[in-house]
Order: sequence, then structure tokens, then C-alpha cells
Amino acid sequence: MGQYVVTSDARHVDRKLVWRFLHDEAYWSQGVPRDVVDRAIDGSICFSAFEGDPDRDGRQVAFARVVTDRATFAWLCDVFVLAEHRGKGVGKQLMDAVMAHPDLQGLRNILLATRDAHGLYARYGFVPLAEPARWMAIRRPYRSSP
Repeated sequence: MGQYVVTSDARHVDRKLVWRFLHDEAYWSQGVPRDVVDRAIDGSICFSAFEGDPDRDGRQVAFARVVTDRATFAWLCDVFVLAEHRGKGVGKQLMDAVMAHPDLQGLRNILLATRDAHGLYARYGFVPLAEPARWMAIRRPYRSSP
């Protein structure tokens, strides 16, 4: 586990890698335009895990993004670990960093959606919505900026 370094310094995000994964591989965002990903990164707290030193030649292997008002609410999203690094503890290191971030302490609600990683998130206190009938959503296709 010591081979990975996690940072929330947005300067280290490999935007091309993140966009490629979200566009081509992630079930939740296939086809997302590059400019949408760039705007999402710019408006979020981003966490990147690197194999090696991110200030030198480290290679990004995982990512997570948190949308938050830093007072009451956060949405954890776009979490992924590259296939060849899964099962090596990098997802746990990434989540440890997310949950320890100073801007995310004391929030009343932290939400996420997952199809297949319930076990990982349960370790951090995530549970199914207590009152799902109270929550509503608007779902629209991706749209690039003009």
C-alpha cells in the first residue's frame, strides 16, 4: 500500500486520463464530453492516487471527485481505480483521504451512488438512503458548453 500517494492538489489531476476513463469505461458517464469533465474538475475537490511521486514521474491510477458547499452537503462521485491497480488497497487509500479532508468534516449529508462498491463505502459509514421516497432527481443527457 505504501507505493501509492494520494493528493487533493488539483494541479496533479491527469485530466486526459480522467476524461478517457469517464468517457470510455465508467458505466455512469460513458460519452461525457471533455469540456464537461474539465468544468466538473474545476468546480470540485478532486483526489488523485498516484503510483509514485506526483511531483516527479508518478502515474495517476485512481480518482475521486467531491461536489460540496463545504458546510452541509457533499456528493462523492466519479470514483475509479484503473483495472490493473484494483485489489491493491488504492481505493481504500483514496477513500481515507476523501473522508479525512478538512473541508468535508462535519457535513450533515454526504451522498454517493454506486452499482458495485457497496462494501467499500459501507466501511466509511455509507448506508442506503433512509427515506428514498423523499429524494428526487432530474436526469439529462450531457451537453457541452457553447
